[in-house]
This record gives sequence, C-alpha cells and structure tokens, in this order.
Amino acid sequence: MLKTFKRGGVHPAENKLSASSPIITAELPKVAAVPLGQHIGAPASPVVNKGDVVKVGQLLAQSSGFVSANIHSPFSGTIAKIEDTIDITGFSRPAIFINVEGDDWLETIDRTDILLAECNLSATEITSKVKEAGIVGLGGATFPSHIKLSVPPGKMANVLLINGVECEPYLTSDHRLMLEKGDEVIVGTQLLMKALSVSKAFIGIENNKPDAIQHLKALTKNYIGIEIVPLKVKYPQGGEKQLIKAVLNREVPSGALPIDVGVVVHNVGTAFAVYEAVQKNKPLIERIVTVTGKSVKTPSNFKVRIGTPATQLVEACGGVPEDTGKIVSGGPMMGKALKSLDIPVSKGVSGILLFNGKEAKRPIMEPCIRCGKCISVCPMGLEPYLLMTFSEKQMWESSEMSHTMDCMECGSCMYTCPANRPLLDYIRLSKSTVGQIIRTRKQ
Repeated sequence: MLKTFKRGGVHPAENKLSASSPIITAELPKVAAVPLGQHIGAPASPVVNKGDVVKVGQLLAQSSGFVSANIHSPFSGTIAKIEDTIDITGFSRPAIFINVEGDDWLETIDRTDILLAECNLSATEITSKVKEAGIVGLGGATFPSHIKLSVPPGKMANVLLINGVECEPYLTSDHRLMLEKGDEVIVGTQLLMKALSVSKAFIGIENNKPDAIQHLKALTKNYIGIEIVPLKVKYPQGGEKQLIKAVLNREVPSGALPIDVGVVVHNVGTAFAVYEAVQKNKPLIERIVTVTGKSVKTPSNFKVRIGTPATQLVEACGGVPEDTGKIVSGGPMMGKALKSLDIPVSKGVSGILLFNGKEAKRPIMEPCIRCGKCISVCPMGLEPYLLMTFSEKQMWESSEMSHTMDCMECGSCMYTCPANRPLLDYIRLSKSTVGQIIRTRKQ
C-alpha cells in the first residue's frame, strides 16, 4: 500500500497538461528587472550602481541579515536603474533593471553538461557555497537554504527528505526536472546529506509520476543511502509536515519545525540548484517555470532566467487566451492572483496559470451549514469555519488560542466548502494580524 499522510487532504483534478512537455530554454529579454526581495526575510542590499557593466553570475546584491539571500545577475549588460517595480505580491518593491547585452558569463562558472559526482568539500564548505550562491527553497516558500543546513545548537538532523511531490494541480516543473536532470538531483541530494552529516535520504514522489519514480529508482542504485518513496496522490502532501508524516510517520508538533523531529526538507529544485552551486560554481540565476491553463495554446515548461518578464513566457505559449478570467502565480490551490503579467520571474515563481472566465468566477457565498467538511479535510486539524468567524469579528485572541498560526494556507477548506465561503481569505487576514500581535509582544 502506498504511503500518505492520514489527517485531512483533498483530491482536486490534477490537470497536469504540460507533464509531457520537455523543458524549453526561454529566450533572453531585452530589459530585465531583478527583484531584491526574492526570499523570506530581509531584502538584499545592492552592490552595483547605475551604469555598471555586469556579467552572468556576478553578485548584484548582498544578503542583509541572518534570514536573507544573495542576488546574482542572470544576464550580462548594463545596469539601467535601481528602482521599484511591481512583483508577484502585487506590491511595488526595489529591483535592479538590466539592459541585456549579449550573454557573457563569469569564467568561474562551469557551463558544461558533464556530471560531477565527486565532492571533496567539507560540510561547512558546502553550506558556505549554498549561501554564496543565494539558493532558496524552490518549492515556493523561498526560505534561504543555508539556514536549513545550519542546524541550531541542541538540535540534530538524522534524515534528509527531498520533496518531489508537486501535489499542486497543473504544475509540472519539478516532474520535468526529475526526468531530465535526475542525475544532478541525486548528486545534489548527496551534497545536502554531506552538509547535514546524515547517512539517509528519502525522495518522496506521488504515484501520478510513475516515469519519474522509475527513472530515479534506476539512478539511485548507484548511490548509497538514498531511497525513492512512491506516495499516494493526495493534496497537500507537498507540505513539509504532511510529507514527513507520510514518509517517516513522524509528527511535527504545533509551533515546531521539522528539525525538532530530526528532519530537514528540501525541494528537488533546490537539490538541483545545490548541485549547480557546489559542483559548477553557478549561483541561482534561473529556474524551471510551468506556463499552463486549459485554454493556453501550448502548455510548457521553461528554463527561465530570473528577471525575465512573465508576459514573455506567456507569449511563447501562444499568448493570453481570449477567455482568460484570472492569472495566477503558482498553482490553483496556494497560488496568488496577479494584477498583470508585467512582472519579473523571481526565485519563488514555480508556475504561471491562466484560468478561463468560468474557472475564475467565484460562486456566491452562502451561510455556513455546519457540515464539518472544512474540519475533516484540514491537514493541520484546525476548525476553519471557526477561525473565519473569529476573523470576521476581529476576535484575535480567540484566533491565536485556536492555532490560526498553524494554518498552512493549503486551501483545502475553501475547496471543499459547499457554501462557497472564503475561509482561507479570512484565515490569511487572521494570520497576518495575529502574527503582528505576537511580534509586538516579543519586542
């Protein structure tokens, strides 16, 4: 029997329209905007000025805090300006604009396709390389990866868990990466194991990707300590706590982190980026992005340089369909609606989804019928209907006592609600407000 997590979860239609589409290298733009805040934590501080000439891989902005990440140039050209632009959050934030001129890379970056499996670096040196390369979690959270590799005093990791689940409907970027860069993902996993000083790693993959499971199983025969774990298809299995429960049967307590149960979780895209950083001296300057939708002419997976305009990728897929009702960054369950496509691709963009008008339309909200479906599908064991009520009435203390901060914002409650209530919208408001109250209390 296939493994999965036990509490909650839903089964939305998969709609993996681009699963059979090989990764395409996106064309370089004429002008790029590289955001300074592409990660959780403090934005990076620019180390270049207007008029500077830069090469691909050159440092553009230095991490400015413990939770921060370096930003490198994905392009060669001239710095045109440093000013605010709209990013995927919909807010105006600082970015470095580059007039793209040719494709001149730093000589220290190995651009060959030769697989380098051997590594003589120490754990500390690997972590340092990951930090220098500006690698963040590529599953969507964008948490600086070097921090996960720096286990806090008093804690100990004994297992590395690689997330190849990609449970969000429509998205296929991780799937294609595992098929086309499987060797590099496995070597990246080995490097992460060495950085954490663990001898065992598991790569969890849902069973709707049998080709990826078979491919990586064949590859791991040549590597010690790495095991491929096929998983039952269930959303949101890609959540860290759900994946840990499914693969290892360990429960991460409320308010705790995976390291508290001896586990560190990284995405397959992150493992690949670690391989490139450590073995090829290549910073995180590009990622795989799925562009898809039922009305999209050619759903595709692109290897995209950070800072490339999203509109360029959609045009490469045939343009915006006439019946488009909403554009989403990410998947349909946890993604964020975009005001327009005039935004740059950043490290956290895993997909661009174009909904048609019928899919995008929200049904009319009805009164709660007390069916309890939102409770039964919540993977965190919360009571979403109650959290929405507390948020509506601005009962923030009650929200905190009812563990609103444990919500992973998976959207399962909203997906299953027969009364079409915007449960997640209100819970997000609650999390934002309660989080601010908690931070103020600690000052």
